[in-house]
Amino acid sequence: MFVAGNLIATLAHLLDLAFNVYWWMIIIRVMVSWVSPDPFNPVVQFLHRATDPVLEPFRRVIPTIGMFDISPIVVLVLLRALQHFAVQSLMDFSWRLR
Repeated sequence: MFVAGNLIATLAHLLDLAFNVYWWMIIIRVMVSWVSPDPFNPVVQFLHRATDPVLEPFRRVIPTIGMFDISPIVVLVLLRALQHFAVQSLMDFSWRLR
């Protein structure tokens, strides 16, 4: 069963990497929004297409404070919590299979 345990541990590491990449994409999107980016820039378009599905539901529920949109902060905190839960659960499961 050690092969299954190693496979699940590898999947946990890949999931951890995916969470980290997405977390940084949101951070970069927030930073880019501060400098009034060109909306036709392919990088800006990609960041919007990749992060809007997660950010938009929170934007509808969480009001802006003045001119500040705090939904990315909420999403980042929830992403870290979900990342910790999912990755740690998979790692614990992989250790039980070894």
